[in-house]
Amino acid sequence: MEKVKSMLGVKPNPQQLLRDWQRRLRQEGRNIERQIRDIQREEKSVQKAIRDAAKRNDMGSAKALAKEIVRSRKTVNRLHENKAQLNSISMHLGESVAVARTVGHLQKSAEVMKLVNNLMKAPQVAVTMQEFSKEMTKAGVIEEFVNEAVDDALDSEDIEEETEEEVDKILTELASETAAQLPVAARKEKIKAPAQSTSIQDEEPIAEGLDDEEEMEAIRARLAKVRS
Repeated sequence: MEKVKSMLGVKPNPQQLLRDWQRRLRQEGRNIERQIRDIQREEKSVQKAIRDAAKRNDMGSAKALAKEIVRSRKTVNRLHENKAQLNSISMHLGESVAVARTVGHLQKSAEVMKLVNNLMKAPQVAVTMQEFSKEMTKAGVIEEFVNEAVDDALDSEDIEEETEEEVDKILTELASETAAQLPVAARKEKIKAPAQSTSIQDEEPIAEGLDDEEEMEAIRARLAKVRS
């Protein structure tokens, strides 16, 4: 119906525009929620892979996978922020329509313009927000502006620090689980065990290296897909 009115040159009233925009904003919010669930579901399998790598004493793979978890969590945080900003846009649009009932037309909103501009830099919602920007500019809610480049940079120092924390956390959990499973006598014997067992353990990643590397690449690919 809205397309027909547009073709006939009939300008939709503020209430119609609001309903359409809010409906699409809610849909975009649901898409973000779905993406967050997918990332968090994949994270569980990555944590298991890290634990397996740590048990093999393959700390290189463990750290590489932990870094992927850190990146995914940063993506999830950004998605939560995006969803909150979508909700804010919807709320401010509602206020704009309330004012339009009095003055007879939609007025410009600096807050909506700021939120739309921020979201146009977010890779996950950039295309949708570009469409909103054109429609809201045409409706007089925001002014036309030149969007800045998408900022998807991550602080490498923060990532390295959080990666170490993630690996340390899993190693601590593994140590606690192993100690809890061993009888007291076995724990004492394990402490006195010769260095030979360590050298044997160090050889395992060499024998399984190829399969482990392929598995790690597959995990990285799945994470990259759900983050995009």
